[in-house]
Amino acid sequence: MPEDKQSPYELDPQRLKQVLPEGPGVYRFKDGSGRVIYVGKAKNLKKRVLSYFKPLNLLPHKTALMMQKASGLDFILTATEKEAFILESNLIKKFIPRYNVILRDDKRYPCLRLDITEPYPRLTIVRKIKKDGALYFGPFSSANSVRRTLKVIDRVFQLRKCKGKGLPKNERPCLNFQLSLCLGPCAHPVSPEEYNELVRQVRLFLEGRNRELTEELKRAMTGAAQKMDFERAARIRDKIRAIERTVERQRMVSAHMEDQDVIGLAHRGDLFQVLILFVRKGYVVGDRHYLVKDRGGTPSEVMEAFLKQYYPRESFIPPKILISEAVEDLPAITEGLCELSGRKVTIYRPQKGEKRRLVETALANAKSLLEGQRETEGADVLAMARAMLHLKATPRTIEGIDISNLYGDMAVGTIVSFMDGLPHKAGYRNYRIRVVDGIDDYAMMAEVIERRLNKGFPPDLFLVDGGRGHLSAVKRAVERHGSHEKGPCPEVVAIAKGDGEGEQKRDKIYLPGRKNPLILSLDHPLLLLLMRIRDEAHRRAISYHRKKRGKDFTGSDLDKIPGIGAKRKAILLNHFKDINSIRRASPEALARVPGIAPSLAQSIVSFFEAANRQEAEKANQLG
Repeated sequence: MPEDKQSPYELDPQRLKQVLPEGPGVYRFKDGSGRVIYVGKAKNLKKRVLSYFKPLNLLPHKTALMMQKASGLDFILTATEKEAFILESNLIKKFIPRYNVILRDDKRYPCLRLDITEPYPRLTIVRKIKKDGALYFGPFSSANSVRRTLKVIDRVFQLRKCKGKGLPKNERPCLNFQLSLCLGPCAHPVSPEEYNELVRQVRLFLEGRNRELTEELKRAMTGAAQKMDFERAARIRDKIRAIERTVERQRMVSAHMEDQDVIGLAHRGDLFQVLILFVRKGYVVGDRHYLVKDRGGTPSEVMEAFLKQYYPRESFIPPKILISEAVEDLPAITEGLCELSGRKVTIYRPQKGEKRRLVETALANAKSLLEGQRETEGADVLAMARAMLHLKATPRTIEGIDISNLYGDMAVGTIVSFMDGLPHKAGYRNYRIRVVDGIDDYAMMAEVIERRLNKGFPPDLFLVDGGRGHLSAVKRAVERHGSHEKGPCPEVVAIAKGDGEGEQKRDKIYLPGRKNPLILSLDHPLLLLLMRIRDEAHRRAISYHRKKRGKDFTGSDLDKIPGIGAKRKAILLNHFKDINSIRRASPEALARVPGIAPSLAQSIVSFFEAANRQEAEKANQLG
């Protein structure tokens, strides 16, 4: 286990020379408020940390800026450099330090899952890979690309589509069988051997072994024709043509049938565009790109940060990674990725030949993306926010807050996080309101803010979806928390939709200490940014509330009725379609459902009548 030194040391070189070990580990620079502003790893902690204590004019510009802000340091000693590599990546993701290059793309990309532990496997689209014995193919660059691939497989290979872990037993097959998209093993006898042959072909297709697959199918087609089974030969011929059409749309870039990632990095000023090409079995099967803003950074630093942050969270690490920029810490990164993948991984910058041409292709695509970026930079909008919202500092991190409830019931709150004007999905949070009863948006927002601040590392600015009352409630909650916490309090502003015509129709921005709201033009960059954050918080709150409401309706209300188990609950929902129809149903209508006796039907009616009375009483109490 790593040894964690939580109490920061003062930045005294002589003192640090005595306490820093010479082993591998991770170090963290902190500012005066205790916030982590930089995380780094080292093979030798003492040697690496002491290298920062030079005259500022001898340090790189970004490092000099960081050292001017730093006031303390702590470190975590690890057993190996590989362990330090993983820990550094996790800490950067956790603390989002200001002077680290941050890769802001935390979403999970879709994969295809084939559970070969089942007798009749089916393909499903998933975004989370588990160690469950199933095969995973991907990740795909977008949901559209994975759906296109699945559509081809459905048309060509006829795997089953029915949901559920086991194979259902149906009296007659579904529509997919009628359309020749499924063999129909749920209703027709299909031997496991015949089905497993289809599964094997699907695996060859998804692994990119199309040449091997088509050669096998051609031999099978010839054999069927020789046996005068022309109908089967025609089906195989159509399958071969479909596979060949799919392969034609892919671009072969390497004569060697190998898996590799090709990374190109272009930059302009403080903007860095990273583009990664996925080459599988010699074909380009997709790409992914990231726009990174890093003031004072260099291409080498951005490439190093990309390798450290991208691959530790990926399920598949190819044996070869080609890069367009040299990286200083390459041996340690390579060793860490070898440990993660469980096999040899090679990272290098090719100088000539086919691989150099691949890197140049990725670089050209990165430059094209960078040129297409909008000229208005997020940093300019944030500087504008500081001036126009009268903030003490530029709001590099902004978190939007919203509440959603149904007449006070099942209330939830959400927080969305934006960094440098871009969504930061790792900072998104959902909250189930626990303390507040009834309809009280102000108290609910205060509860969410208290729970968020208790997690530490607050943003520079909270953006509240609401008016002056919501602003005051959140401001008081922040001040209460800040009175016993170290460091500056986050600032708070609110945004509310207009409710009139003309200028009154515009969104209003409420600021602490200002009587009248700030009203900006509809195309103002600052208003567009605040509206985007507000709308994202609202979207997430509504989505989370619907999800919780669905679970409560289908899981809680019916489960509270004696005599209703999982089977009867499913029968009721299948018959009435939703919980509200069940609530309104008469005892006679309920008793007509198979498996629901008259006495149980009366119990269901009595339960919902009692629930309705309680809701009415609560509404009367609220006034």
